[in-house]
Amino acid sequence: MAKLLFLVTEDWYFVSHRLALAVEAVRRGYEVVLVTRVSSHRSEIEQYGIHVVPFKTNRRGMNPLGILGEAVSLTRIYRKEKPDILHHVALRAVVVGGLAAHLCGIRRVVSAITGMGFLFTEEGRRPWVRKVVSRVLPHVLSRGLVIVQNPDDARQLSSFGLCPNRQRLIAGAGVDTTKFSPSFRENDRLVVMMATRLLWDKGVGEYVEAARMLRDTGARFVLVGMIDTDNPAGVSVDEVDAWISEGVIEWWGHRQDMAATLAHADIFCLPSYREGLPKAILEAMASGIPCVSTDVPGCRDVVRNGDTGILVPARNGAELAAAISRLIEKPALRLAMGANGRQRVLDEFCDEKVISATLNVYEELQNCADS
Repeated sequence: MAKLLFLVTEDWYFVSHRLALAVEAVRRGYEVVLVTRVSSHRSEIEQYGIHVVPFKTNRRGMNPLGILGEAVSLTRIYRKEKPDILHHVALRAVVVGGLAAHLCGIRRVVSAITGMGFLFTEEGRRPWVRKVVSRVLPHVLSRGLVIVQNPDDARQLSSFGLCPNRQRLIAGAGVDTTKFSPSFRENDRLVVMMATRLLWDKGVGEYVEAARMLRDTGARFVLVGMIDTDNPAGVSVDEVDAWISEGVIEWWGHRQDMAATLAHADIFCLPSYREGLPKAILEAMASGIPCVSTDVPGCRDVVRNGDTGILVPARNGAELAAAISRLIEKPALRLAMGANGRQRVLDEFCDEKVISATLNVYEELQNCADS
């Protein structure tokens, strides 16, 4: 029995983005281990036969010495667990886990780039750290195979020196299209929902700006998601409270059952600055909801402008408001785009297709003597 070890920074992220994959791996005979920071999901994960190993990581800190220290700590876990395959998920885990894999001599490594992260969403942000990461990544990714979620990230990694033939394009983390499905909506007022971690890079500021511009439409603007104090781009509680007091938005906080939450939405909005492949949009599309997003990597790979939703320029609240207004005014267009989005998820982004493609990567590594 091959041992598959996931490294994911947070247990809640593993539950929302990789649990279905891990469960299927267990069903196919893998011994599965998760190394993560444990908050409140350990029992939920372990009920599927997945062994959880707690590991503390500092997502906010980008000090190279701190990252190296985490990698050294991680080697103790890797040497104890002796995994046959490592699956590192998201940029920080890829860097820390990749360094640990080098130190342990582990060659079968899957590095999943789920987006280039906050360092690559703004040219003026920590350029020295971005430069270091750009130079370190090709060395960190020198073993095994790399999963990318969109062509833009693939091209960027190639520009860093990563050989394209070691990249595998897999569209996101998959969506359970049985759980996320269209439901009848009869709201007294239209609900324009944005569901995401509360980060400026997700376009929260532009969403609030658009909500102000569209007060007279009578639509409710509902923000769903957690405050992420560990992320340098996090929105503060005080800022959210100010928007609520102003009456411009409602904040529903973090919701565990997103399928039930999306059942209240008439329009979904994610004006992000950059994504890997946004699962929130895919879940909304699977639920038959038209989407307004930005013409940036990741988002434009999911939303087809004029077909499954509307794309607008990033960092532009006025354009965002105009697109939302168009959908508010055109019920037939909302219905058509929602149906088109549902079909696209069924055709390209459902759990079955994504999980199968990822398991094929594991098999490819196992069948390669010098991976």
